[in-house]
Amino acid sequence: MIRPRCAVADVINGTSRMRSGQKRGSKSVFEDRGQCITIGFESVDHGDGSPFDGPNGILAHAFPPTDGRFHYDADEPWSVAANPGSFHLETVALHEIGHLLGLGHSSIEGAVMYSSIRPGESKGLHGDDIQGINALYNF
Repeated sequence: MIRPRCAVADVINGTSRMRSGQKRGSKSVFEDRGQCITIGFESVDHGDGSPFDGPNGILAHAFPPTDGRFHYDADEPWSVAANPGSFHLETVALHEIGHLLGLGHSSIEGAVMYSSIRPGESKGLHGDDIQGINALYNF
């Protein structure tokens, strides 16, 4: 568990498959029909009870449905492209949005909901991620 990772606890949903811009303090808010998602870059103890640990540890965290908070660790090297030595913003966002929708971590390393990512790595949705969302939302 020494690789950079998501801060959400590793609780796998039953089996190996799920069945059931700016820095420091900047925020973007997306709201639709009364539901709100707040995305920000935060550092160390930022007041939500889940402090970050500086570079090369916890990359981001998001809270379960109805909370809507999603924070990147501002002390990590971020990039909009999958560049060696930095973390891909979109891949980490896709993972954390999975948590916002109610997904837990996957035990399948190729899944975007796997708990860790390497610098320079980019991931899209894996069949396991899709199966998990389908199970949660009855698609």
